[in-house]
Amino acid sequence: MSDALVATRASEERGTAQRVDVAVVGAGFAGLYLLHRLRKAGFSAVALEEAGDVGGTWYWNRYPGARCDIQTIDYSYTFDPELETAWTWSEKYATQPEILRYLGFVADRYDLRRDIRFKTKVTEARWDETAERWLLTTDNGDPVSCRHYIMATGCLSAPKPPEIDGVKDFKGEVYFTGRWPHGGVNLAGKRVAVIGTGSSAIQSIPLIAEQAAHLTVFQRTPNFALPAHNGPAPSDRMSLLQGDRAAYREQARQSMAGVPYPQQTVVSWQLSDAERRERFERAWAAGDLVHILTQLWADQAVDIDGNKIVQDLIREKIRAAVKDPETAAALTPHDHPFGAKRPCLDTNYYATYNRPNVTLVNLRQEPIKAITASGIATDKRSFDLDVIVFATGFDAMTGAIRAVHPITGRGGKSLTDVWAQGPQTYLGLTVAGFPNFFMITGPGSPSVLSNMAVSIEQHVDWVVDRLAALRDAGFTTIEPTEKAQAGWNRHMADCSMLTLHRLANTWYTGANVPGKVQGLMPYTGGVGPYRSICDEVVSRGMLGFNLTGPNGAAQCNDGEVVRLQPDVRLVLNLLASLNLPPIESMGAEGARAFVNEFNKGRPAGRPIGDIVDGTLPVTGGALPYRVYRPATPGPHPVVVYFHGGGWVLGDEQSDEPFCRDMVRRTGMMFVSVGYRHAPEHRFPTAAEDGYAATRWIAEHAEELGGRAGPVLVAGWSAGGNVAAVTCQLARDRGGPAIAGQLLICPVTDCSFDRPSYNDNATGYFLTRSLMYWFWDLYCSPADRTDPRVSPLRGKVAGLPPAFVVTCEFDPLRDEGSAYAEAMSAAGVPVEQLKAHGHFHSSFTMVDVVITGVPGRVQMAEALRRFAGQASPGHRIAAAAS
Repeated sequence: MSDALVATRASEERGTAQRVDVAVVGAGFAGLYLLHRLRKAGFSAVALEEAGDVGGTWYWNRYPGARCDIQTIDYSYTFDPELETAWTWSEKYATQPEILRYLGFVADRYDLRRDIRFKTKVTEARWDETAERWLLTTDNGDPVSCRHYIMATGCLSAPKPPEIDGVKDFKGEVYFTGRWPHGGVNLAGKRVAVIGTGSSAIQSIPLIAEQAAHLTVFQRTPNFALPAHNGPAPSDRMSLLQGDRAAYREQARQSMAGVPYPQQTVVSWQLSDAERRERFERAWAAGDLVHILTQLWADQAVDIDGNKIVQDLIREKIRAAVKDPETAAALTPHDHPFGAKRPCLDTNYYATYNRPNVTLVNLRQEPIKAITASGIATDKRSFDLDVIVFATGFDAMTGAIRAVHPITGRGGKSLTDVWAQGPQTYLGLTVAGFPNFFMITGPGSPSVLSNMAVSIEQHVDWVVDRLAALRDAGFTTIEPTEKAQAGWNRHMADCSMLTLHRLANTWYTGANVPGKVQGLMPYTGGVGPYRSICDEVVSRGMLGFNLTGPNGAAQCNDGEVVRLQPDVRLVLNLLASLNLPPIESMGAEGARAFVNEFNKGRPAGRPIGDIVDGTLPVTGGALPYRVYRPATPGPHPVVVYFHGGGWVLGDEQSDEPFCRDMVRRTGMMFVSVGYRHAPEHRFPTAAEDGYAATRWIAEHAEELGGRAGPVLVAGWSAGGNVAAVTCQLARDRGGPAIAGQLLICPVTDCSFDRPSYNDNATGYFLTRSLMYWFWDLYCSPADRTDPRVSPLRGKVAGLPPAFVVTCEFDPLRDEGSAYAEAMSAAGVPVEQLKAHGHFHSSFTMVDVVITGVPGRVQMAEALRRFAGQASPGHRIAAAAS
């Protein structure tokens, strides 16, 4: 007898199964909205809730000071405009009792309690492959048989047990912030300990200190806390909401964090110290977590240096608020970037440590040895206590899903076993091998990095709409494919490189739970981009899902929904939204004007040493150049750089952000050459200009402030072509000596029949049509096999060592790889970077395409090796460092 039949028979012995279309676990924000949507869509549904009433995390978390940290006008349902106007929040950040009343109000307004079984915990869930239904066993009442099974258990609802010996020996009272007694706790006149300084502790400590005879706080890791400045909802935000409620809500849905703030564009190094401080003080006074996390400057969440400015400003605030310097130092975080852990909103938290009845114990200096019958013993002293409060957090994101019950999917696979090495999902909503199983705000979705109310509504809408479409199409099961899930997990890893979250040990990564496999669990690509990806899955025929139905009906459009790097995807979507005419339709002058205007909107690049302009002589004229010098004392190795632009566009300044970045990373001097352009100067002018400029720069290196001796050459796109040709000409014409070549997405051949030309013909900015135009303007068909324009057709032996960069989504990808392979076969030392998910312009879009940082780090290391240099002593600040 199959396991499914055994389970079915056992359940029938306990009672007749309640049959519904959909079973939901949880009756918090997500569970309530699910019931409402499912009912409207014509599905029968039941919610199973362990608690005695609705509320989810707000039912359990009743500790003193419990509040939301998203403004409550944003932390609200938006699905019904009448509901929005029927409820008015009393404060900017509502307390737990008010939020619980709100959820009760919603449950009553839509008569949701009649579909909820309270005080009922699911103890087992098993997929019956024959019946194509989930069978749920509960600890209270009949089992449930359902077609679809949805976990709405929340991300912070499974408290983490204590990790300290002796808890059971303590004779006093023990409480957990995540399971606070509903009748409250009288702490008056008692000696109280709080273990932990996360969000719940930071909210509760000031209120506990007001009641207790003495409060001792045991802190292992300090966190950044910001003043909430609670009070009425801010008038400016209320005006925005009331002025155009629909637009306000839509902006939130398309935003990065689920709150309608614009994407900040100014970077920290473009601001003076006074400007940065003014922005910070304004944000500090606003008491808005999302504001201070997103609105100071664009690089604060992605760059170590930009983030450190915020860290230092908050540390100043801590030192000013806490009178005792030793206590202030202990409360000051130094082990993680600001925002890499969830910052906390507080009311008088730091000032509480000035009270005579509050003691801070720094567990980094004196760890807890044990909890005894009378209190807590560290390795230095003992504390007699009446009450111990554990504010030690949650087994976040996966704990509630895995701990509620065993979940057994197709082929008897356990979700716990499948997730043994960390959660694997598709879109954070589904899991391969578990048909008709969904999670709301699960691992792999924005969830805890977003305004949960916005993410919950989007998830619920997407899931219910899919169930309705499945039903209407006559299918009975839906399940993600292994390929789609693996692709999503790779996209998750790509996204993690965008932010600084990976640099902290936090519950975002599972680091707070002993033995838990660590990895960044929430999707870091943003709420709006995530929404567009989910919509794309649908528009592409349920991409990555296998659908089945009666009589062998099946549909599967397998594939990966996102193959681009996340920031590349954003850039390309933005460019597509501009509906620009093709560059080749503008004519040479029009295209140059467009590129110049386009470049004005980009970050200029970070400060370096000197920037000096000059000209150098060549046959028939003079070429402009720009010297980029490091801030460190010279002389420095010299890199001759050639800009991109298809031999038609650009100049010595057009790749300035890239040159500045590489100067900082290499400690070398870059000389960018403005070689002459087609159609005014056709082949072989660019090639001969490149060679002549390299010879002149090598001969005048010391005058320019560089080091005498071999130079290096580098170039991007057509500039990579000029650099490659220059190396061949220098070999054949007796110099100058070139120590190495860096070729970034180079043009190396005149053939257009390689797969990359067809695979990436359109949609990635550099198009096949644009390349035809460039070639036609620069070089006649009769000359195109000349090695001075198609270096792949020339002799490649005896060239200097090379580092060749190609991008996955670039028409030039295959010819760049072919050139690297040809040089390697000819005995030239060659390294190649094949940049996954990148497009032709990725590496020159410095501080826009953040995921290009690791590639530029590798380029810099290659140049230093070519020059025989060790890594520079100064620390390079970068998103990926």
